[in-house]
Amino acid sequence: MTNCVSLKLPYPPSVNVYWRKRGNITYLSKKGRQFKTAVAEYVSEHNVRKFGSKAVEVCIILNPRSRSGFMDIDNCCKAVLDSCQDAGVFDDDNQVVRLVVERGVYTKGGACLVFVNERTNHGEQ
Repeated sequence: MTNCVSLKLPYPPSVNVYWRKRGNITYLSKKGRQFKTAVAEYVSEHNVRKFGSKAVEVCIILNPRSRSGFMDIDNCCKAVLDSCQDAGVFDDDNQVVRLVVERGVYTKGGACLVFVNERTNHGEQ
């Protein structure tokens, strides 16, 4: 993974709280906006490499806030991918050709590790 970048982010909001609905209007929740801001600040402060429109692989390791082990790991992917896109790590989350999500170890307050790697042989057999 020579072209890999890593991000150490706060624990993302679940898709269950990421979006809110009022009548016929769906909008990003306060927790969603806070997470997006945190990702944008991290990307800016750490000069995270930008992949532009290249195909990428993403690995997300979710370190839970609770030792209970009860968490639905796929519910956090949307917040992570949308926030990385909005922060400019890649142009569009449809560029993600491989997504791996793992449950990591308990971390006080929770955390999210994200690894993004350019997929140089996308489409080749």
